[in-house]
Amino acid sequence: MARPGPVSPCINVCVLDEHGCCSGCRRNVAEIARWARMGPDEQWAVIARIERVRADEGRATTAAASAAED
Repeated sequence: MARPGPVSPCINVCVLDEHGCCSGCRRNVAEIARWARMGPDEQWAVIARIERVRADEGRATTAAASAAED
């Protein structure tokens, strides 16, 4: 049996940044528009990309905080 799709990552903070990504869920405009029509595998791929973006943002924030302490 196929794995079901994830719940939408939307957190109702719908503001696009200068790169066309939502500052709330980190999806781009195309991903937001297509979400309901994506298959589960494509939705999980978007979730995986979002998790990588958030991890990268966390590393950048940690690095910036460490640099500020020095």
